[in-house]
Amino acid sequence: MAHRADSDEYYVLTLCDEILGVPGTRQARFDWLRGDPSPARARGTKLPVDGYWSDLRLVVEFQEEQHSAPSPFFDRRHTVSGMGRGEQRRRYDERKRMLIPEHGLRLVVIEKSEFVLRSRKIDRDHARDLQVVHQHLT
Repeated sequence: MAHRADSDEYYVLTLCDEILGVPGTRQARFDWLRGDPSPARARGTKLPVDGYWSDLRLVVEFQEEQHSAPSPFFDRRHTVSGMGRGEQRRRYDERKRMLIPEHGLRLVVIEKSEFVLRSRKIDRDHARDLQVVHQHLT
């Protein structure tokens, strides 16, 4: 099993750190950003964001294929609210798009498809990939 540090998400967030000059927090959670209620969590679970730079008031979400296209692997489970995982992902992505700016934070969404891919992974070319990320952050 691959480690998170080997993931495309981690790689892109590390490029963000480099451009911004400070490390961000990975998988940060906010009390005001929650998933749907469930029997175990009446208020819903705090939803993570991929990267958060508190001093810059910046959130970065790295979105892979499952955020924009059906993914049988990721969508095979149903959720506690009875909807499919794909529909829940769309709902939570929209919730993030609405609530993050409402709380005074800048949201930047970086799509995996904007990078050169090889075998569904980012074909890591540091200079080229740094340019892709830089365009989003400036």
